[in-house]
This record gives sequence, C-alpha cells and structure tokens, in this order.
Amino acid sequence: MTESRRRRRGWLIASAATVAALATLAVLVWSGILWPGRMFAAGYETRGVDVSSYQGEIDWQVLASEGIDFAYIKSTEGSSYVDERFEANWAGANETELLVGAYHFMSFESAGQSQAEHVIDTVPRGADLAIAVDVEFYGDFFADPPSRADVDAILRPLLERLQAHYGSPPVIYATPEAYDRYIAGAYPDNPIWIRSVVLPPTLEDERDWTIWQYSHRDRLAGYEGDEAYIDMNVFRGSTAELAALAGE
Repeated sequence: MTESRRRRRGWLIASAATVAALATLAVLVWSGILWPGRMFAAGYETRGVDVSSYQGEIDWQVLASEGIDFAYIKSTEGSSYVDERFEANWAGANETELLVGAYHFMSFESAGQSQAEHVIDTVPRGADLAIAVDVEFYGDFFADPPSRADVDAILRPLLERLQAHYGSPPVIYATPEAYDRYIAGAYPDNPIWIRSVVLPPTLEDERDWTIWQYSHRDRLAGYEGDEAYIDMNVFRGSTAELAALAGE
C-alpha cells in the first residue's frame, strides 16, 4: 500500500469514527441521558419546574421533595382557554413549601386586553411568584410569524394590565427566536425567562436573564401524564430574591 493510500485510509477511518461519535452524542442528547445545559445550570442554587396538563396528575408533595424550590403552573392561553389541570395544580402546589406562580401562554390571535382580563379572572392575586407571560411561536406562526408591531400591540397592553392588577412587572418567557424578534431592546422592566436547552443563554441585546429554562427533557418523581418529561429552570439569585419579584 502506498503512503498516499495509507493516509487516505487513515482519514476515512478517522472520519467514520467522528461521525459515529457525533451520532452517539446526538442519540444521548435526544434521549435526555446527556444534556449539556445541566452541567452549566448546576452552578445555580435556586431550581424549579414549569408544568401544564401534559404532566397529568401531580403529587405535589412528592414533586416538591425532588430538590426544587419553585413551580410555575400553566393557567391560561389566549382569551378563553384555561389549562384543565390548573385548579388542581394550583391547590396542590400551594400546600407545599414551594414558591408558586402561574404563566399565561400568549396568543397572537386575540387582543392583549382581553387576554389580561382572562388571566385576572383565573389566577388569584397574592401568588409567591410574579405572573409570567409565555411568548413563543405555535402552529402556522412558525412558518408565518407576525410582525413585531403586531405582537407589540398585543403584548404591551397585556403586560401593563397584568402589572396594574398584580402589582409587579410580569416575567416574560421566550424562546430565543421569539426573544430576538419581539423582545430584544424593549420591555426593560420585565424580568426575562429564556429557554436555552443546550448552552447557557446569551441574549441578543446583552441583557441579563432572570430565569433560565435549561432542560425540557428531565424526569422527576411525582407526576404521571402523557408527557414523560418535565421542564427544569434555574433562577439567577436566592429564593428570597425570586419571591421579591412578585412585589410582596
């Protein structure tokens, strides 16, 4: 075998090994066995979950013992939908030592004022955590996202009405894509809850995040629903600082 053929064979073997290693890594990440964000998130002491009806019936005493400090519970969506597990989750979570709050999934298809009134009709005042508003793409809006002006016309009155009612600026949850398109450079008084499930988040406008959703494929004890996984989050600060965002 000539030297050039040896080099070519060695290159092919190395390339095949690299592809195999990357494929194995991808499978481990996809399955939730290996999740890089977990390593970085381990440096933060205040940890929590966010849940919805997808987690099914939750034994909150069990879940609260899983090394978490807070829980955000889906309450509402748009101007009329209430999560079917909200009432049970709200009652159960508030019987634990967890800090508890609610989040609203914002619709691009109804006015911000009507969405705010829907939240107010559903979520009691006096929660441990500031109310949160989830801004992300869904359905056909992935392919055809609304303009920033259209979203601002919904989001701004929604946030203002919720702040007036609950007494503190709502937390804005966003995916990186939604943040860059709709939030960056605006809403300076609203704490940012950002999703970044591989590496620590870096916001386009260099703003500091407040809550980081670092995983959507963790498994904890205490729930049994259609969704086997649960979202995990960390807060940049202490539990007292997290509670202070609610203005209580």
